[in-house]
Amino acid sequence: MARGKLRIYLGSAPGVGKTYAMLSEAHRRIERGTDCVVAFVEHHDRPRTEVMLHGLEQVPRKDLDYRGTLFTEMDVDAVLERAPVVALVDELAHTNVPGSRNAKRWQDVEELLAAGIDVVSTVNIQHLESLGDVVESITGVRQRETVPDEVVRRADQIELVDMSPQALRRRMAHGNIYKPDRVDAALSNYFRPGNLTALRELALLWVADRVDEYLQQYRGEHGIRSTWQARERIAVGLTGGPEGRTLIRRASRMAAKGSGSEILAVYIARSDGLTAASPKELAVQRTLVEDLGGTFHHVVGDDIPAALLDFSRGVNATQIVLGSSRRKTWQYIFGPGVGATVARESGPDLDVHIVTHDEVAKGRGLPVARGARLGRSRSIWGWLVGVGGPALLTLLLTHVEADLGLANDMLLFLTLTVAAALLGGLLPALASAAVGSLLLNYYFAPPQHLWTISDSKNIVAIVVFVGVAISVASVVDLAARRTHQAARLRAESEILSFLAGSVLRGETSLDALLERVRETFSMDSVALLERAGDVAPWTCAGRVGDGRPLDRPEDADVDMPVGDHMALALSGRVLPAEDRRVLAAFAAQAVVVLDRRRLQDEAQQARTLAEGNRIRTALLAAVSHDLRTPLAGIKAAVSSLRSDDVAWSEEDQAELLEGIEDGADRLDHLVGNLLDMSRLQTGTVTPLIREIDLDEVVPMALGGVPDGSADLDIPETLPMVTVDKGLLERAVANIVENAVKYSLDAEPVLVSASALGDRVELRVVDRGPGVPDAAKDRIFEPFQRYGDAPRGAGVGLGLAVARGFVESMGGTLEAEDTPGGGLTMVLTLRAASGGPPVLPDLSAQATS
Repeated sequence: MARGKLRIYLGSAPGVGKTYAMLSEAHRRIERGTDCVVAFVEHHDRPRTEVMLHGLEQVPRKDLDYRGTLFTEMDVDAVLERAPVVALVDELAHTNVPGSRNAKRWQDVEELLAAGIDVVSTVNIQHLESLGDVVESITGVRQRETVPDEVVRRADQIELVDMSPQALRRRMAHGNIYKPDRVDAALSNYFRPGNLTALRELALLWVADRVDEYLQQYRGEHGIRSTWQARERIAVGLTGGPEGRTLIRRASRMAAKGSGSEILAVYIARSDGLTAASPKELAVQRTLVEDLGGTFHHVVGDDIPAALLDFSRGVNATQIVLGSSRRKTWQYIFGPGVGATVARESGPDLDVHIVTHDEVAKGRGLPVARGARLGRSRSIWGWLVGVGGPALLTLLLTHVEADLGLANDMLLFLTLTVAAALLGGLLPALASAAVGSLLLNYYFAPPQHLWTISDSKNIVAIVVFVGVAISVASVVDLAARRTHQAARLRAESEILSFLAGSVLRGETSLDALLERVRETFSMDSVALLERAGDVAPWTCAGRVGDGRPLDRPEDADVDMPVGDHMALALSGRVLPAEDRRVLAAFAAQAVVVLDRRRLQDEAQQARTLAEGNRIRTALLAAVSHDLRTPLAGIKAAVSSLRSDDVAWSEEDQAELLEGIEDGADRLDHLVGNLLDMSRLQTGTVTPLIREIDLDEVVPMALGGVPDGSADLDIPETLPMVTVDKGLLERAVANIVENAVKYSLDAEPVLVSASALGDRVELRVVDRGPGVPDAAKDRIFEPFQRYGDAPRGAGVGLGLAVARGFVESMGGTLEAEDTPGGGLTMVLTLRAASGGPPVLPDLSAQATS
């Protein structure tokens, strides 16, 4: 049986109309005669979505009892028995109620697809597993219900359902998504314009990547090598010279002219292992590319034009940006250059831009460090000229009627030997000298066509010929060797200069340095290993690359010891001995970077201790008055009661006793906050997390405020929260007491709670003077009191302790302005995962 096809409507945000689009698709298919049924669609009491369900066959749902509450889920068996051609399944990321056939709805969909049923489903971008952390950082909401990216990627069709943030917020305000009583909370939390814009960008980028994958797959399946200009991709060829920054900025301006353009900077390094470019300049250019939104690529290849073209076609680039050559005019005798070659070989599918810059015709300035002294191509030409040249010259001279004489013939053969030495070095020149001397002896020295020489002068001439040929070849070979050594030394000096500069600036992290080692020596992976003693096991202090994990230096292809208990281990290939000098410098720098990082950690610990000392000093200074004030009141009241000089009435005694009780309560509250702050500073707060209802905790927290000073609104339908009951009660008490302290006498503080997605919000609203935005964060710092609060109002620890307790339970505490004046404290807690979701999940169910 053929597998069914999956079509997904991907929403950029909740409420953009995915379910509506899915139901519209169902009506179109039914009009075309397709057998289409509704396996599971939830309209959430939205009139327009509910109307779209009219005329569609709906498979009965399955009722499940969970913790005394009845839930309905998709009946997979009923859908399989009905066996429609197309089934509509809403909310692909939904988590089924315990006791269902599968834990997740996307697993139910997999069963339908395996049975040959086509499925049309919906999902929001924030429910993709890989984007969970990103969405949480943007919206502050951790998505409990997720679907693996691979499930969505395997869909046969993905259609993006999008809407501008302004239009979506208007839909929300008009009541088309939620009921009126929930609109304000949604607009001020999840549906803020910034959140919606970021989610929209995530969705567009994700869909664009999927489209790019499909395009690359299609091109690969059909063997298409030419560039399809569906999207502007600009490849920037870098040499590591100073002109690279100009090229990158020019490419960025070109990309800005077209929406969705992409910049890919590429540096082609030769396969000798040591880069010919300045590592410092390449690092600067890499940073510049990344700052401009592009990507940096390091490619190895001896034929630079071919490697650049292969890279550009491989990434489906549409344009190549190169700089005008830095070579001087006379240097063009060695070839047309990279720019001209790339332009000639690019073909009609790649546009090549040659950009002028300040370094044009000033010389390359950077040597090319080669692994071979003269290069492979020059060696081949040297052998061809050294061996084939004398044979061709002999054939030519034997067919020319004019007799040039042995001396002239010898000069011609010597010219070929010198050319072979210039091209191929010592060995081709020696071969040319040997072949040339034999041909001269046989064809041109009397007696001809014999291997003997009758005239002694001719013997001297041939010996001189061989000597000159060997001398010229030796000089050329020595010059090539010295050039190679100079290039290597210059490249090494540039790398060592980069390392020395990074030591002085303290800029390089350990991972960045190891990545530099891997790129410089073309390795698969690089690891820094260390151990505590001579017999202790090795541990990995840092590692980069995709090669095999290295547990010991002996397992690596190259290991560089650093002291007795550290080693730099590389895997990928064996390095020549001359490269180990630079590798030793990298290894020493890696140890310096590791030590610097550990010193920074120790410095951070020292700063933490200093901060603790500062807190303790501030504590003593702040409480010196606040501790003495209630103690003085208590002592004065007790002394008065014990005095025999005054006959106190019952009312006076009651008033003095009340003052003693109030002073003791203030002391208890102050000492409690001090102890709590001390526990938070030392990290000894260990919450005992369990599932509880808010209405079990919040009323108890209001016991410390006067009657009538706070109104409580805690719905019974709220889900349970996962908190420490004692810590939550203390945090809420501090927040409410602070609100009552600053609220107007005629306005009681409102304490309300609501559910939003997988979290529960507790709001404490006062109508006091409020707090400016610039001071909202400072009021949560220890010993901070806003405004001109009297000294007896406390030492400024209540909100600091409250936030510390809330964050220790995985929640958040923020301050917002109260509409109309005042301050609202928003305490966000995690809803219990096992609790019944009585209130709908905004981010999961806003699908119409």
